[in-house]
Amino acid sequence: QVQLVESGGGLVQTGGSLRLSCAASGSIFSRFAMYWYRQAPGKERELVASITSGGSTNYIDSVKGRFTISRDNAKNTVYVQMNSLKPEDTAVYYCNMKVGFQNYWGQGTQVTVSS
Repeated sequence: QVQLVESGGGLVQTGGSLRLSCAASGSIFSRFAMYWYRQAPGKERELVASITSGGSTNYIDSVKGRFTISRDNAKNTVYVQMNSLKPEDTAVYYCNMKVGFQNYWGQGTQVTVSS
């Protein structure tokens, strides 16, 4: 069983920055890719960024150059640094770990970008 706990959300003005953190329980964190998703009101949850166990990263086009995902295996934590935030980035952000057929989610953290 893995527990994921996100933190770092909040209210920020357009152009501002936030860093989200997701701490994982247990001892398997370093072996698996980690993912950040977001869900805006009335929209489907979408994958925003991912990082493999080896540190390779991937982003959706709308956040490339603005968001940076990283991980600290010693702290069992994955981060996403979000710069140049836009109102369309407003959403609940979730971290995710996939272990075989198990899909683990955090509780989510709200990010609101005011115009």
